[in-house]
Amino acid sequence: MSPVLAGVLQLLALIAALALAYVPLGDYMAKVYSSDKHWRVEKWIYKGIGANPNTEMRWPAYLRGVLAFSAVGVLFLYLLQRLQGHLPGSLGFAAIDPDQAFNTAASFVTNTNWQSYYGEQAMGHVVQTGGLAVQNFVSAAVGIAVAVALVRGFSRSRTGELGNFWADLVRGTVRILLPLSVVAAIVLVACGAIQNFSGIHSVGQFMGGSQQWNGGAVASQEAIKEVGTNGGGYFNANSAHPFENPTPFSNLFEIFLLLVIPFALTRTFGRMVGSLRQGYAILATMATIWLGFIALMMWTEFAHHGPAFQIAGGAMEGKENRFGVGASSIFAVSTTLTSTGAVDSFHSSFTGLGGGITILGMQLGEIAPGGTGSGLYGMLIMAVIAVFIAGLMVGRTPEYLGKKIGTREIKFAACYILITPALVLVFTAAAMTLPTPGHSMTNSGAHGFSEILYAYTSGANNNGSAFAGLNADTQWFNSTIGIAMLLGRFLPMVFVLALAGSLAEQKPVPATAGTLRTEKPLFTGLLVGAILIITGLTYFPALALGPLAEGLAS
Repeated sequence: MSPVLAGVLQLLALIAALALAYVPLGDYMAKVYSSDKHWRVEKWIYKGIGANPNTEMRWPAYLRGVLAFSAVGVLFLYLLQRLQGHLPGSLGFAAIDPDQAFNTAASFVTNTNWQSYYGEQAMGHVVQTGGLAVQNFVSAAVGIAVAVALVRGFSRSRTGELGNFWADLVRGTVRILLPLSVVAAIVLVACGAIQNFSGIHSVGQFMGGSQQWNGGAVASQEAIKEVGTNGGGYFNANSAHPFENPTPFSNLFEIFLLLVIPFALTRTFGRMVGSLRQGYAILATMATIWLGFIALMMWTEFAHHGPAFQIAGGAMEGKENRFGVGASSIFAVSTTLTSTGAVDSFHSSFTGLGGGITILGMQLGEIAPGGTGSGLYGMLIMAVIAVFIAGLMVGRTPEYLGKKIGTREIKFAACYILITPALVLVFTAAAMTLPTPGHSMTNSGAHGFSEILYAYTSGANNNGSAFAGLNADTQWFNSTIGIAMLLGRFLPMVFVLALAGSLAEQKPVPATAGTLRTEKPLFTGLLVGAILIITGLTYFPALALGPLAEGLAS
């Protein structure tokens, strides 16, 4: 079987699996966030944290809950790392340095999971399981909660209430993320992923010395890492490591896990707003971009430009022989179009244009299908922009889902789409201008610029994957990427929740003959075009200096 055919068959199998899970998971999540009943374990949690899950919140109160919970998470994870040397199960590892502890705390609380350390050489069992894995659950649940609040803004009228953050947080964790992760962890263990709390041990003699590995609760952390679109690996090699991702089947299964909730949330959206067709339109937009990027990535990575590529069947440098070019291309596109950041190959070793595709995937805002929750609310913001553009074309007040998109709403949406590019471009420019950050670059020229651009794109968009080749464990990068992650996560949430509150206060507008049918293929095409044009106009100069220049020169 040719490598190209193998890649296409894996893609078809993945699409089939996602299609089978779409309806039941999407409907289940809609029921979870629409129910007025609380499980007994949830009542215990509410009592423990002193929250009343039945109290409706307006958007400022909902936002305060998000920010307060996340701030406590950053502080807790920071202290856990700083005290690691005094904790049991530390495997003899010392406390994490302050700048790296800040970066890691910000990374995992923001669902970014950027890592400037070697996981197997820095973090003990307590930090990995009690700190990082816990944040993998709750940071994903926060993202879904914010998305659900925005959906309620569209579905409700004449009220500013968006639900209860604490109820949404707990339900997302207990009813959705935890059950899926348990099942996924069992499958990964069956595939060969390790799950233990063993210490450091030697595994053989290599080059006159012994190779040492430490064990850990890898399968369970790998499961929520993918299900919650987190991305932080137990080992430095991430999902290219055989302890995390042993077989081609586990590789395809992990891709399925990181895509299933973001895609299924479009069904949840359709259910909650009372129109499944609206959910299908958003799904079609996400799927069109995702499939288009996979096709482009496979083309760039399978293209035979020389005898080495011909013999290998494609650009195999930096890719695992277990997975090949096709599966690695699917994984790379899926992880950068979501906020996962897990990698089963080194993106720095992709072709020049292939590396550019991974960067562009993040720069779209990770909305196809995006992260758990963040992908849906990011795509809905782009839908608001698209109907506004359509309204300008025909000279009438734009409407979306029966809500008028006025000056206030479009300001919130505009601020949302401007924040992340500003962070990426300003920090990239500063890093390229100042002398010290440039010392961390392994490569010079266009590829070196791509390393810097990728790092800040990954951090500000809360992706977390790395281009490789950049030494990010410096005070400059730990501090600036940490700031970019925090601002890139929570500033957009401010405008999402403000928009949700503004929409919820409106009364529904009846559809007329002049209303744009946002459930039709025409709107899907408009939305795809708006996303690509806005991203292109924003990032094209930076891309031209990095991956495009490298790709055209090769």
